[in-house]
Amino acid sequence: MSKYTLQDSFIEFCKKNKFEVNDKQVETIKLLDSFLNPKKKLFDLFSHSKENLCFYLHGNVGVGKTMLLNFAYDQVKLKKLRLHYNQFMINFHDFRHNKKNSASITSFVQNLKKNYELIYLDEFQITNIVDAMILGKLFENIFLQNIKIIITTNVKLYDLYKNGLQREQFLPFISAIEKNSIQKELLLNDDYRLQNKGAKPQRVFHPLNDQNLFKINQIFRKLTRNKSNEKKNITTKGRDFLINNFFDGIVRFKFNEICDKNIGAEDYINIANVCNHIFIEEIPFFNDDNSNQQLRFITLIDIFYEKKIILTLSLVDQINNLGSSIKHYEAFKRTTSRLFEMTKVK
Repeated sequence: MSKYTLQDSFIEFCKKNKFEVNDKQVETIKLLDSFLNPKKKLFDLFSHSKENLCFYLHGNVGVGKTMLLNFAYDQVKLKKLRLHYNQFMINFHDFRHNKKNSASITSFVQNLKKNYELIYLDEFQITNIVDAMILGKLFENIFLQNIKIIITTNVKLYDLYKNGLQREQFLPFISAIEKNSIQKELLLNDDYRLQNKGAKPQRVFHPLNDQNLFKINQIFRKLTRNKSNEKKNITTKGRDFLINNFFDGIVRFKFNEICDKNIGAEDYINIANVCNHIFIEEIPFFNDDNSNQQLRFITLIDIFYEKKIILTLSLVDQINNLGSSIKHYEAFKRTTSRLFEMTKVK
C-alpha cells in the first residue's frame, strides 16, 4: 500500500472543508512535501548536492499561500515555530539589545537551533532599513545551523526591498536565500478573500458624513452597552499609548490617533493583545504625501489580521478606492484584500 502523502491529506482537508481542490495549490503542496520530507537518492550519496533549507512561496494576495503553509506546518512532526515576520524581527532585536555584544547574531541563532528544526515566517516583507542591513548575516547563520525556513510573501525574491535605501547592503540576504531555497510562485487568478464579498453585509461605512457616523455610534453603543469603560495604558519599550475608552476589548480610534504617531509593529501587537474588536474611523485617501501613515496602516492590518481582530471602519470611499502611494502600491493590495475579510459580518 502506498504511503499516505501530504498531498493526500491536503485533498482530504479541502473536501472536508468544502474548499475547491486547486491544481496549482496541489502542485505547491507536492513541492512542500519534497522540501519537508526529502528522500535521498543513491546519486545524492555520492554527490556534493546539499539539501535545500528554505521554501520561499510568493504570489498575489488571497491565493491561499498562508492556508497552504499553515496546513503543511500542522502536519510536520518537527520542533517548530510559526511567527509573523514582524514578530520574529522584534524578538531578534530584543535579544540583541539584551545581549549587547558582537556575537549576538550567532547567539540568537544558536538559541533557535536548540529549540527548533523548522521556522515558518508568514507575510515576509522588508520596509525597515535596520532589518535590511542585517538580514543577510542573520540568515547565513540560520542556514549554517541547518535550520529549515518556510516563508510566505507577496513579493518575488529579487523585488524584496526594491528601491530601498542602501539596497546593495541587502543583496547578501537575497544571495543567501537563492543559494539555499526552493522558490515557488503560486499563480491563481482569483483572490479568495474577495469571492462573494457582496453576499454578506460588512462593517464598512463610507463616505465620511453625519449619517454614517450615526450608524457607527449605534453599533458601538450596542456592543458596549453592558461593559464598563476604563482607561488602558499600553507601554512598549518606554513608549506610552493611552486608550481613553476601553470597553473590555472593544476600542475606538480615529485613523490619525493610531497611524499618525511614532508607533510601530510592536505597539500594534501589544494593542491587539488586549483587544478583540477595533473601530478605525476617518481612514483617508492614500498618496505619496501620506506614505508613512499608509505603511503604518499596512503593518497594523497585517498584525490585526494575524491576531484575528474584528474591524469596523469608516472611510472616505470604498475600500478599493482608497488609492495608494507609489512606494506601497503592491503591499497595499494585501491590506485591501484583508480589510474585506476582517469586516465581514459572520
